[in-house]
Amino acid sequence: MTISAEKQYPRTGDAQTVYLKNVVTAAGIEVGDYTIYNDFMHDPRDFEQNNVLYRYPVNGDCLKIGRFCSVACGAKFLFASANHTTRSLSTYPFPIFFEEWGLDAANVADAWDNKGDIVIGNDVWIGFEAVILGGVTVGDGAIVGARAVVTKDVPPYTIVGGVPAKLIRKRFSDSVIAELLRIQWWNWPEDRIRKNLAAIQSGRIADLE
Repeated sequence: MTISAEKQYPRTGDAQTVYLKNVVTAAGIEVGDYTIYNDFMHDPRDFEQNNVLYRYPVNGDCLKIGRFCSVACGAKFLFASANHTTRSLSTYPFPIFFEEWGLDAANVADAWDNKGDIVIGNDVWIGFEAVILGGVTVGDGAIVGARAVVTKDVPPYTIVGGVPAKLIRKRFSDSVIAELLRIQWWNWPEDRIRKNLAAIQSGRIADLE
């Protein structure tokens, strides 16, 4: 059992920050251990209602967030139903209003273009009010800047920002990134992570044990 296995709040007296895994209940939302969400405007326990948007069961798409991620207040994850289809001559979602237009209710998903799952890797930091669109994968160790709109995949250990989000820089050299992806420290047992906290926090990959 991990230290985050049951606790909702990581810090005593802080009701704005939660272990996200322990407050989401919806099927199709998967969150790893230690991942935190902070919200100073709403109850952070309402994350799946306020932050996971347009995700309807009919689409079968999922939100997957790894371990040790930090999700800032107001970050949004926009799924398929926010993407009105561009295959039609009109972007109006006629299939949703099947009763009005005499359409087959079984074809309601034709109203939008299904982009697929949103996958957030491990140790990812998603900034204030950033928006991640359906079908996007954000790699391990990446940073998404405040109010960025991420429309394409983000490579591991890359910093992106802007609208639409673009590469700002890599966090480390290619060799360090490759080693971090190899060792996957976020999957280590708690006692090993504790033992290596000084090296992790100081950026000394050579000192990891």
